[in-house]
Amino acid sequence: MKNKKEKKETDNSLERVNFFSDGIFAILITIMVLELKKPESPTFHALFRLWPTWISYAVSYLFIAIVWINHHYLMKNAKEASVRLMWANFAHLFAVSLIPFFTAWIAETELAAIPVTVYAFIFLIVNITYLFIVYETICDKHEVKIIRKGSPLLHVRSIATVMMFTISIPISFFSPLSGLTMIVCSLMLYVRPELPLKEGKIDKEINVDSEKEIKTN
Repeated sequence: MKNKKEKKETDNSLERVNFFSDGIFAILITIMVLELKKPESPTFHALFRLWPTWISYAVSYLFIAIVWINHHYLMKNAKEASVRLMWANFAHLFAVSLIPFFTAWIAETELAAIPVTVYAFIFLIVNITYLFIVYETICDKHEVKIIRKGSPLLHVRSIATVMMFTISIPISFFSPLSGLTMIVCSLMLYVRPELPLKEGKIDKEINVDSEKEIKTN
């Protein structure tokens, strides 16, 4: 009876974290939409002149969509709303919440070097805070061992994206469009969220490790 009550409380806590996060993502997209400026005149030329706005909006929208999908996928695998997970989630949401501001900045400055460079830096921070959530939701005592030996893809993707976002910062300073292109390429690695191993294989590995620990003791 006590276990059922604890499980229910854990589920409720995770639901609250998910609902809060979903609300933040929805608000951020709404803010970006409201920041869109209409053309000054009813002509294609006036519409084309707003190309920095459309590019920055498209990249930011894609970014938030990918972040939400991966966040949703990760939180489904969270076992409990621990304090560390909640702080990691708040740090992640804080970084994501800066996207609309910098989206408007690079649009108003027509993809100037410094705004795009800072924009790339924000993407890096979002990615790093996301990796903290990955650790808290997937890499527990047993699964750290499993991930290390069973999922090189997870490590390769994590290292690759951090490196790509980092490299995009100096590139954006010298060539903003090239920097944005590299950011988009980095995002493509997260289009399809993946778990390190299939659930059945994880359970099997955990049982094997548990048996080894029992024999050792």
